[in-house]
Amino acid sequence: MSVENLVSDRIKIGIVSAGVDQLPSVHTLLESRLEPLLETRKTALTVREDDFRKACRDMMRIGNYKPTGRGKPASEYLLKTAADGRFPRINTVVDINNYISLKYLVPISLWDTDKIEAGSWLFRTGKETESFVFNASGQTIGLHDLITGFAVQNGKETPIVTPIKDCQKTKTDVSTTKIMAAVYYPAHWHETPRLNTILDEFNELLLN
Repeated sequence: MSVENLVSDRIKIGIVSAGVDQLPSVHTLLESRLEPLLETRKTALTVREDDFRKACRDMMRIGNYKPTGRGKPASEYLLKTAADGRFPRINTVVDINNYISLKYLVPISLWDTDKIEAGSWLFRTGKETESFVFNASGQTIGLHDLITGFAVQNGKETPIVTPIKDCQKTKTDVSTTKIMAAVYYPAHWHETPRLNTILDEFNELLLN
């Protein structure tokens, strides 16, 4: 299945795909890494970490989009919850996703591939008329100039994910058996963390 990235000059997209129906409800390896990370995230970021956080925010400054306020990357929301001792625990696959996002300070989208028909996936900035519902209450997010992932089927492009919010329709739940995740990474970042390092640990936790 192909993935096309039309904003590669600003954002690299790392893709993870996996079956998750065999993941344990208590993931020993994840827990051994998450607990000390949560303690670390109660303190200030290092200078390099904060520079990378800013780079992740700046990569989204495309067109008229401003990654501030509620438009900040989802990774910054997770950082705030961890600092406040409110880090969400949902289920194993979401917890792995959130751990990776919190550790490496990258926004990540996660979706259930069985909930949308797609022959391929496309990442581009959203158009002024495009939006999707992102929660059970029916709230919508406008996608104008926001990097967005689309499911492509028979020429139709359906928006499902962004670094801010993901579509309610394709969110994972207890019945999810197959997932994809998109790691958004600043294209011009040449220091640690490396995108391959992030993807390697993500895959390791999904496979163990």
